[in-house]
Amino acid sequence: MVRTANPALMKPMELSAELEAVVGKGPMSRGEVIKQLWVYIKKHDLQNPANKRNILADDKLKPLFGGKGEVTMFEMTKLVSPHLK
Repeated sequence: MVRTANPALMKPMELSAELEAVVGKGPMSRGEVIKQLWVYIKKHDLQNPANKRNILADDKLKPLFGGKGEVTMFEMTKLVSPHLK
């Protein structure tokens, strides 16, 4: 069975200014936003060394994470959603 991509993940969406500051200029699909967030997280070494599933927020990520200093990778996806229109 061949899995096809979820069309909701492929649809280009408008990004908030806070999100564009991290992932670049939109519109961008939800899947591309998450991919670019991981590029940013890895480039700036923001994974918690003790638990790689947790992301440590820097000044650019904090507004996206609702002011939290550390979030799980699953929480990150949920917290970023309001920044996509």
